[in-house]
Amino acid sequence: MIFVGLDWAEAHHDICVLDESGAVLARKRIPDTLAGVRALHELLGKHAQEPEEVLVGIEKDRGLIVTALLGASYRVFGLNPMSVARYRERHVTSGSKSDPGDAKVLAELIRTDRHNHRELAGDSVEAEAIKVLARTHQSAIWSRQREANALRCALKDFYPGALEAFGADFDGRDALAILEIAPTPALGRQLSRSKIASALRRAGRERNLETRALQIQEAMRAEQLSQPPGLEAAYGRVVSAHVTMIRAYVDQIASLEVALAADFEVHPDSQIILSLPGVGMVLGARVLGEFGDDPNRYADAKSRRNYAGTSPVTRASGKSRAVLARHARNRRLADALDQWAFCSLNASPGARAYYDELRSRNKTHRQAIRQLANRWVGILHACLENRVLYDEDLAWKHRLGLAA
Repeated sequence: MIFVGLDWAEAHHDICVLDESGAVLARKRIPDTLAGVRALHELLGKHAQEPEEVLVGIEKDRGLIVTALLGASYRVFGLNPMSVARYRERHVTSGSKSDPGDAKVLAELIRTDRHNHRELAGDSVEAEAIKVLARTHQSAIWSRQREANALRCALKDFYPGALEAFGADFDGRDALAILEIAPTPALGRQLSRSKIASALRRAGRERNLETRALQIQEAMRAEQLSQPPGLEAAYGRVVSAHVTMIRAYVDQIASLEVALAADFEVHPDSQIILSLPGVGMVLGARVLGEFGDDPNRYADAKSRRNYAGTSPVTRASGKSRAVLARHARNRRLADALDQWAFCSLNASPGARAYYDELRSRNKTHRQAIRQLANRWVGILHACLENRVLYDEDLAWKHRLGLAA
């Protein structure tokens, strides 16, 4: 076998090839192009007879270079940059760092410690496509929320009447419709009731039009603190920009959701995942995308829980022992599992009983939700491994028996 460290960058990648004894066989810098990948294959072909003999370490788990490596049937390890940094400190005490040096560190890590790291799974193209859409959809939601927060800050600074008129729904369809035509307090005070009603109607409101229009008009015309006219005009342009961006995000989120649902619905694992309580189309797609669909990726339920970050970690030294939540984890997957656990409280009697039991043991809401999510990951693993739909009685039989 040969061990390859690939220190990737935007324009080029540094390569270091080691043999089983740790001797350097080759070093090379390749461009991030098709020609560069060809040069890499030619280099590795001189030292290995079969693709399976090539083990590659890289601080990346996706992208064109990773796809090229997996397509060549090399064994690829996507390494956590923190793990690589700690490994470097074990061998380089001077604090020096370079791209060729990092390539050698990656190759050494794979040569000596690969058993402690996860080889990249062979997920299907369909699962990878779902992950791409799910992550983009979620990123768009997070970006929309950032724009909404920025909009609220701007309104708080110069337009309290708008916040009074719309309350917590300051970024909802009614608010956006009015702020689009009246981005400043001066314009808001000039709005007639009929103009407000027309804007609300265009935004999709069908009921209580006149009543809501009157409420908004009264809030807009009420006395309020104000900024100088020039500053108010500048804030108004900021509000218009935020409204435009929020509208764009809303449209793209809806479009991505349609595409995501279409891809997820035809995946072989979708029916199993959707059979679990609290899981809808979007949430199920996120769970599938982040876990992947390689049946050999997780040796057991504990491995899946460790990857999800729901299983706790123990810190013990002498007489001191503490069980803590994992902080280093896949943020997107953790967010999806938290939502799933919370939604399952009303959809699954077993989940509700388990949550109530945890709360009765003085667990906080967050601790109980995290522990419930850990339980759901184990149930999901069993369903996917046995290719069966979720069964409420079977999933919670043991705990319900204890409760009885």
